[in-house]
Amino acid sequence: MASVTQYAYTTEQISAWLRGLLTIAWCDGDYDPQEQQLIAELTQDLALDDQESVLFQSITPEELAEALGHDPKIGENFLRTAVLVAIADGIYSAPEGKLLHEFSEALGLKVEALESLEHTLCEPLEEHSEALALGQTSGLISPPHPHPDLLHPLKDWLDGMDIHDPRLARFICKMVPPQCPFERDIKLFGHKIVHIPPLCKLNPLYEQLVGLRFRALSYLVDDCEEDISEYT
Repeated sequence: MASVTQYAYTTEQISAWLRGLLTIAWCDGDYDPQEQQLIAELTQDLALDDQESVLFQSITPEELAEALGHDPKIGENFLRTAVLVAIADGIYSAPEGKLLHEFSEALGLKVEALESLEHTLCEPLEEHSEALALGQTSGLISPPHPHPDLLHPLKDWLDGMDIHDPRLARFICKMVPPQCPFERDIKLFGHKIVHIPPLCKLNPLYEQLVGLRFRALSYLVDDCEEDISEYT
């Protein structure tokens, strides 16, 4: 007899959770059709009634807090995933930092470990004259990696998240790449303007990102007895 899937969160909570993550991911306003298609593919199997709102509607901090409720464990777990989404590409920008702070305040949480994340905040480069003439925004420059001890509390806090819901586990497994992305060059008007190293070198919290994905995979296998071949 097949086992019945147990959900740790309500449909309203998981919907708000994913909307919160996507709001973080595209808080810079860049949400092109290709990205929309990617998220449509990621969420099609999450058993949500309001899939359209998850895909294309951002969520305010107040709406998020109302949907998630008053359990601080749920709030902290959301913030953990929000941090990992914000730094997944190795760039932690000011808009992401501001929104993350607003989410934390709305949830009534003050996580001291999050303060160390400010040391990884990227600063805008000076505007490229040709790009400025076209109305394009500047790039970002990453600060020097902070001392490992400075991020140690944040790493411990991120590693403290347990996975208890298969829908969230599946989303994490699809969003986090199974291996370190290739390095690449960013070009403007045919000229290389910046070289992006592999994510594992760029992101000081890459191990936490990979660890979360591994725990999500283990949960799907051990607790849900699911086939995870599509994620590997």
